[in-house]
Amino acid sequence: MNTITKLGGLALLATLTACTTVGPDYKLPDAAVARRPAAAQPFLGAAEPVYKSEPLPDHWWRLYHDPVLDKLVQQALERNANLRVAAANLARSRAVVDEVEEHSKPDVSIEASPGVGRPSGIALGQEITYPDAYMYNVGVNVSYQADMFGKIRRAVESVSADTQAAQAGVDLVRVTVAADTARAYAEGCAAVRQMTVAQQAVDLQQKFVALTDERIRAGRGTAIEASRARSQLAQLQAALPPLQAQHRLAYYKLAALTGLAPSEMDLHLLTCRAAPRLATQIPVGDGAALLRRRPDIRQAERQLASATARIGVATADLYPSISFGASIGSTGLLDHFGAGNAFRWSLGPLISWTLPSTGTAHARIAQAQAGADGALAHFDGTVLNALKEVESALTVYARELDRNAALKTARDQSALASAQAHQLYQYGRTDFLSVLDADRTLAASDAAWAASDAALANDQVTLFLALGGGWEQ
Repeated sequence: MNTITKLGGLALLATLTACTTVGPDYKLPDAAVARRPAAAQPFLGAAEPVYKSEPLPDHWWRLYHDPVLDKLVQQALERNANLRVAAANLARSRAVVDEVEEHSKPDVSIEASPGVGRPSGIALGQEITYPDAYMYNVGVNVSYQADMFGKIRRAVESVSADTQAAQAGVDLVRVTVAADTARAYAEGCAAVRQMTVAQQAVDLQQKFVALTDERIRAGRGTAIEASRARSQLAQLQAALPPLQAQHRLAYYKLAALTGLAPSEMDLHLLTCRAAPRLATQIPVGDGAALLRRRPDIRQAERQLASATARIGVATADLYPSISFGASIGSTGLLDHFGAGNAFRWSLGPLISWTLPSTGTAHARIAQAQAGADGALAHFDGTVLNALKEVESALTVYARELDRNAALKTARDQSALASAQAHQLYQYGRTDFLSVLDADRTLAASDAAWAASDAALANDQVTLFLALGGGWEQ
């Protein structure tokens, strides 16, 4: 009983000492970029009248009020292959947490080993030769590792932070999938608009070719005029195939994003005649909301927390590892199974300590510290990149709006000049080259304006992607 009391006292001492946790407790460093007041301020580009400081809605694509786009994004978020990969990584990370947490629980094992053999008399200090006999050994073993210096707790902290980073990784994929789906939809719709513009230019030029042929038959035109008119027609027709390919590629992108094979995609899905575009002010929020919302920022911050906890895991290797074990069982001859003198038990600690004089433990601490320093640098870089992306997207979209307005004015003036040139040419008041030049300018203006509309739709999606919305369930 005296022995049991002493061992119980040692176990109690270990339990009381278990509150010691080595290594730094995690907090976001004061020097981190995210703590700077400038990082949380309103965006510089948000001063443009096209933006407003209201919070970004959870599902920004619904601002377009386009049921087809809503359906496509929903299908992508449900069936996208990259999202399935991210979800599997998250499930694996959660399983790692469960595995590490098991180390803080007692291990229980049961053994039963019947057999036949002969013990060595010399090994037992006897001169006699023991006879062959049937023997057995049964018992229950319990072991528990006392986390005296917090190695297990720090390991749990690390893998838990890794799991939270994996969850942010899932959110990041959701953001990307939603934006890629909206972009592919906009590309397909924009291609329809551009094809319409290109076809109108072709139709107009075909009429001009027919008019030129009539003038030649009437003796008022020349063969060179007909050749130039047909050359212009061929150039306009050449603009159609790339747009048709762009339209079809948009279908293929949408198929992959929504988890479908190209042959499974509904080719009549894109009934839109132009790319979706917001005519109202775009809500962009501010820097503080961006830091909370963007998944890649949350992911980098959790990776920093994990790296900080790993310093404690490495530091704990400087201290001894103590495990407490207990076993109870019976060992003896099989024909005396359960005899009182066959009963056995044991209780005691197992202390192991790898002396750090070799420098291995200190090297691991240095590695962990360097890893944490690198994680902080990565976190700072992620924050700075997020702010840069938002400001860039705000500027690009605002300036493209200005460009689009100028292109529309140029297109309207080109259309007026083309109509006037045709009328003057019909009455013989101007030459053929002037008409051809006016038509060429109109076709180029139409195409440039349509391309700018497509760029505006893409710029809007890029802005929403930079703002980091769309991951909310």
